[in-house]
Amino acid sequence: MATTPRPYSSLDRPGALIAALPAVLGFVPERSLVLVTVADADMGAVLRADLSDPPPDQLCQLAELAAAAGAETAIAVIVDDSGAGCAMCADEHRRLANTLTDELDAHGVELAAAYVVAEIAGGARWYCVDGCGNSGVVEDPTASPTAVAAVLDGRRLYRRRDELVAVVATADSARAAALGRKIESASAPDPSRPDSEARSDVEHALACVERGERDRPLADADLVRLAWSLTDARVRDTLYALAVGDSAGAAEAVWAELARRLPEPWRVEALVLLAFSAYARGDGPLAGISLDQALRGEPLHNMAGMLEHALRSGMRPEQIRELARTGYRLAQQLGVRLPPRRLFGRRAG
Repeated sequence: MATTPRPYSSLDRPGALIAALPAVLGFVPERSLVLVTVADADMGAVLRADLSDPPPDQLCQLAELAAAAGAETAIAVIVDDSGAGCAMCADEHRRLANTLTDELDAHGVELAAAYVVAEIAGGARWYCVDGCGNSGVVEDPTASPTAVAAVLDGRRLYRRRDELVAVVATADSARAAALGRKIESASAPDPSRPDSEARSDVEHALACVERGERDRPLADADLVRLAWSLTDARVRDTLYALAVGDSAGAAEAVWAELARRLPEPWRVEALVLLAFSAYARGDGPLAGISLDQALRGEPLHNMAGMLEHALRSGMRPEQIRELARTGYRLAQQLGVRLPPRRLFGRRAG
């Protein structure tokens, strides 16, 4: 399941709304039930579930998340390439929409419309699930205002969800295991160590980010030190500030590299740093995938849980960015100079 908040103004144009979904989710959904929540006439959280998942549990969870996001109404889009011209499939889609309506009603949310489409591609035809006779053509997803805004914001759009997952998936299990042995054999930082040692670790992390800006790969020794450094709350919480600094892109690339190369449980903190950075710049899909992986590794991780709740409830990126202030305060206490904060512009979606 993926979620992301994204404003959109053409909720009454099904062809445009459906075309916007790949840019909102970060990938082109297939065999999916997508629920677009609406509050104050704007698109809120967008929720997705696999059609192959057990419907009752998934629909109940979607309804709960929609209500938690403050939705007044919602629009469902069923993406199913097995239903073209199939009367039995049409009946299944109607039953799915009816069950979803009941679940949403139980949580005070109205299902305003439900559409079915075989694929999300320009020229594909959408239909009303209830057989009302309304239908139309999906607009070009690559030309939608939401897609254009995503590209201008530096977000990459993926053809499939698997490609997005690969951004944070372990790249080589054998190498990760070998690196894990190196980490375990290294000296763990003393929890009561002085601020000067924490400052040294922050400065090392900043040096790694700077190396990343020059496309220089990290050595195993750097990865080992970073893995242990992130277990110190002073270091980890200071580094959250990089998400809103001038080197945010390079820092995010380092966190992604750590997520792919470190083994469990060491990769969890890197995943949460990556999620925070992605969320701060408005990339809900990458944030959601990173948080899902982090919580699989450490289900009770406080920051990951808080960010996941914020993402599912539709909290805006600008609100999340305020959390980075703590990192700047910690850096000042440690005597570390961080990159200056950058300005975030608001683009039309």
